[in-house]
Amino acid sequence: MIKQILSKLPRKSSKSSQRREQSRKSKPYLDSSIDQRSGELGITNSGSLNVSSNSASNHVLDVGSNQVGKIPRGASKFNGPLVYSSYEALPGFKDVPSSEKQNLFIRKLSLCSVTFDFTDPTKSLREKEIKRQTLSELIDYVTSSNGKFTEIIMQEVIKMVSANLFRAISPQPRENKAVLGFDLEEEEPSMDPAWPHLQLVYELFLRFVSSSDTDAKLAKKYIDHSFILKLLELFDSEDHRERDHLKTILHRIYGKFMVHRPFIRKAINNIFYRFIFETEKHNGIGELLEILGSIINGFALPLKEEHKLFLIRALIPLHRPKCLAMYHQQLSYCITQFVEKDSKLSDTVIRGFLKYWPVTNSSKEVMFLSELEEVLEAAQPPEFQRCMVPLFCQVGRCLSSSHFQVAERALFLWNNDHIENLIRQNRKVILPIIFPALEKNARNHWNQAVHSLTLNVRKIFYDLDPDLFKECSLKFQDDEAKEEETRARREATWRRLEEEAAQKATSNEAVLVPPPKMSS
Repeated sequence: MIKQILSKLPRKSSKSSQRREQSRKSKPYLDSSIDQRSGELGITNSGSLNVSSNSASNHVLDVGSNQVGKIPRGASKFNGPLVYSSYEALPGFKDVPSSEKQNLFIRKLSLCSVTFDFTDPTKSLREKEIKRQTLSELIDYVTSSNGKFTEIIMQEVIKMVSANLFRAISPQPRENKAVLGFDLEEEEPSMDPAWPHLQLVYELFLRFVSSSDTDAKLAKKYIDHSFILKLLELFDSEDHRERDHLKTILHRIYGKFMVHRPFIRKAINNIFYRFIFETEKHNGIGELLEILGSIINGFALPLKEEHKLFLIRALIPLHRPKCLAMYHQQLSYCITQFVEKDSKLSDTVIRGFLKYWPVTNSSKEVMFLSELEEVLEAAQPPEFQRCMVPLFCQVGRCLSSSHFQVAERALFLWNNDHIENLIRQNRKVILPIIFPALEKNARNHWNQAVHSLTLNVRKIFYDLDPDLFKECSLKFQDDEAKEEETRARREATWRRLEEEAAQKATSNEAVLVPPPKMSS
């Protein structure tokens, strides 16, 4: 009886049986969802990539994303992005009706999001050629497009560009080679093996950004701060071709997306600060300065305080690194642009030069003197007078340099009419400072060119103000006599010290030398 009653009671199922039951119920749903996702991506059982036009607008192959998932069947993986074993070309834009061109454009972008391994030139040759032709078709489509680009097209263009361009680079900065003494002009430039595809991606992105069909208000959602920072990181590439394309693209972005302008300037500043004060290693300083040269040229007057601080905190300290030669031409242009816009800044710039003036690097001194001439050419008398004393103390040291190029470049300042006129107006202050250097060069400088230029400068001052010249000459002779007297006293002191030491050499008694008597 009891057994019959117990048999009628409902049994409590075990946890393991519950899990098995739930698994059986959920498996059809999972299988259907996976099949649905595979169909949306257009991945067939054979592994070929065939993005359908119906699903392309909603699901595009996101290569290189941070999402973790299973690699579809038929796909292989080189350096993160997926590379499909069956990579088929899509029909051309001429072969589809106008209503389907937008969807085909998105499908082609998805096809080009797949990247290939270029370290092995024999691998995936057919697929690489298909991608190259597809990129060329995309460039033609963007160039000849007549309608505004939709938001989804903008999104997919940025996805494709990001998948191809944003990669890890480990360059050896050119500045390192310059410091170590490599001849950068004779050295073979470093070339990225993936450039055949990268060049087309850069060209496509440049056409896209420059196109009048690209609405900046919509595109700024995708060309955002994060994208710009990643783009700036690529300026450290060793391949000069890539840096040239980046330079043009960043300049177009700066011109088109006004909302990003302050951020771009700040981001470039941060690159400069890190280069100046931390690493002194970067391949793209020259290209970034070229962009800034164009930006500075467009600054409105009066200059904002932000721009003046940029000059003081970033541009002037860029004279500090040893590898100045790598970007000096572009830097000099930026500095000159500031002084030409506001001549009152010439005093600040010249004092900045004096702060970072090289001591033992003669080639760097020559560059400083060349840039100094350009700044002085834009300087006005009030600013010149404020800095002329420390400036010509340094010029005097350059005139006395045993390196003939430094002395020669300093003497060339008198060949500039504007600078010579400033010196003439302030000769009573300047000539006494530099006269000793001129006189010593005229007497015994080893280089004939420096000797001849020195005589010409002395003649200019003599013809301009003979009385001042004679006064400086007499003072120089008096100073020489005093120096000779000081030298003689010093030698006499040493002789007396040696004699005292010789007499007491056998004893441990300390040698005390009385100070010499000063002549009245």
